[in-house]
Amino acid sequence: MSILIAALFYLASAVFIVGVAMKIVNYAKTPSPLKIPTTPAPKTTGGVVLRMLREVMFFESLFKSNLWLWGCGIVFHLGLLLVFLRHLRYFTHPVPELIVFVQPFGIYGGMAMAAGLVGLWVRRIFVERVRYISTPSDHLMLALLLTLACSGLAMTYFLHTDIVAVKSFFLGLMRLSIETLPVSGVLLVHLGLAALLFLIFPYSKLMHAPGVFFSPTRNQVDNPRESRHLASWAAEMEQNPSSRNS
Repeated sequence: MSILIAALFYLASAVFIVGVAMKIVNYAKTPSPLKIPTTPAPKTTGGVVLRMLREVMFFESLFKSNLWLWGCGIVFHLGLLLVFLRHLRYFTHPVPELIVFVQPFGIYGGMAMAAGLVGLWVRRIFVERVRYISTPSDHLMLALLLTLACSGLAMTYFLHTDIVAVKSFFLGLMRLSIETLPVSGVLLVHLGLAALLFLIFPYSKLMHAPGVFFSPTRNQVDNPRESRHLASWAAEMEQNPSSRNS
């Protein structure tokens, strides 16, 4: 079982890294032929940077458009951040002081993560216009994330496992050495779901995480009068008119 889980995580990590990198390259190469920042938009590059920071850290546009969605989203993402920081102890030795400090808050982060997901799922089920545009993959993704959070909380409060052995296993994977993984059903479910999340991440809506930085409605300066906007392919055609016939 240890060998199977190790192979699964090596595969999932490779798919995650390569898949996300390929998507980001694709995003970066996609032309933006129009100047379409959502107004009111900043008129300087510094303003765009501040706008992106507010969007990424506080979900500014979501706050202005839908408080229910914003509230559930911010609770889920803050909980996810705390859970991520808490789990870094399994991949570091010695554990940094900041990660040690975060450990008790990470438990509450797991609860917040689950609560936010429940709120998002309730909205998707009971709000008619959202239910109409929802696909099976939307529900399956919420189910995967919620089960992942609940299985982690179950190991914390009800079905304890040997976390020292779990840490030894993952430190071993980082050294390309396979250690013995504790035998625990809930642990195997938790790790299997985590690996599945890594596998499907690059091909799911979760790619909005890096994708937001490439959104022309957010990353463009509102200066259409001051500066003519040309996509790279349009600029090449303008410099080489003969390429239009090729």
